[in-house]
Amino acid sequence: MKVFNLLLNILWLVFCGLWMAIGYLIAALICFILIVTIPFGIASLRIAGFVLWPFGRTTVRRPGAGAPSFVGNVIWIVFAGWWLALAHLITSIPLFLSIVGIPFGWANLKLIPLSLMPLGQEVVPTDQAFGGR
Repeated sequence: MKVFNLLLNILWLVFCGLWMAIGYLIAALICFILIVTIPFGIASLRIAGFVLWPFGRTTVRRPGAGAPSFVGNVIWIVFAGWWLALAHLITSIPLFLSIVGIPFGWANLKLIPLSLMPLGQEVVPTDQAFGGR
C-alpha cells in the first residue's frame, strides 16, 4: 500500500501537484506580507504540503473549530479560495482527457472544497488507497 501511495504521489507531483502547491505558496506569501492574514498563510502552507503529496493522507474537521473558522473561511473564499478552486478545476480538465489522468482529475476536484474552506481542517494520515480527500 505504501509503495502504491508513493507511486501515486510521484505521478501526482509531476502532473499537477507541483503547480498547485506553487499556487498555495503564492497565496501564503501574500497572506504573510499583509500580516493581519498570517493565520490564512499558515493554513495555505498546510494545504500546499497536502496538495504536493496527498496520497496516504486526508483532511478532517478539527474539533473545536467553530464560528471563527467559519468567518475566516468566508474571508478566505473572497480573497484567495475562489481562484485556487478555479485552478483545481482548470487543472482537472486536461487530466480527464487522458485515461491515466482521470484519477488525478477526480482527486483535483475533491480538493476544491478544501481550497474554499481550509480553516478548521487538519491533515492526517489515512489507510485508504486514495487519500486525496
